[in-house]
Amino acid sequence: METQAKRKKKTITRRDFIKGLGGGAAGTALASRLLSHPAETLAKELAQPSIVSRKSISFSVNDQAVSLEVEPREMLLDVLRGKLKLTGTKLMCGHGECGACTVIVEGQPVYSCLYPAWRVDGKKVTTVEGLAKEDNPHPVQQAFIDKDGYQCGFCTPGFIMSSVALLEKNQTPTAAEIKSALSGNLCRCGNYSKIFEAVATASQRMRKA
Repeated sequence: METQAKRKKKTITRRDFIKGLGGGAAGTALASRLLSHPAETLAKELAQPSIVSRKSISFSVNDQAVSLEVEPREMLLDVLRGKLKLTGTKLMCGHGECGACTVIVEGQPVYSCLYPAWRVDGKKVTTVEGLAKEDNPHPVQQAFIDKDGYQCGFCTPGFIMSSVALLEKNQTPTAAEIKSALSGNLCRCGNYSKIFEAVATASQRMRKA
């Protein structure tokens, strides 16, 4: 019969394991999977590329093909700003609460600070840098300029991307629909009335184009 001391050597607690991984959601997810196995197989599980290694991905950013390697912990925002130097996408809260980092993935607005980079493999990504065509601003960009839909400007790229995503699906949004679509974006300067006016103006111009 095994002694208690020997049994302790063969087991690992959830707390110890997550602590070793650095904690957080990634550690918790891995712990749930790996702690269901005997401790002696832990090293083999951690060595599997599908769990913890870098991943090669290919995707489109502003109609340009991109291939690179990412780590499981990297967010799309990290890749856009750090690796691709597309700094129009802003880092503000880092917790998916302000919308400054909004980009469009496959037609959907997403918070790039919370969107794992590996998830864009094979997908189309659009950032604020990809809106203007041949030095002509996108109608939403021009409307923000004409209607003073910004003050400090830090949140503006996120508002513009959310607005573009809305108008690509619905060119005749009501005032309530505009407010709902932009409800995930925060303006620290409180310039909401002009932002909503800018989106309504862009909507009118896009219908006439």
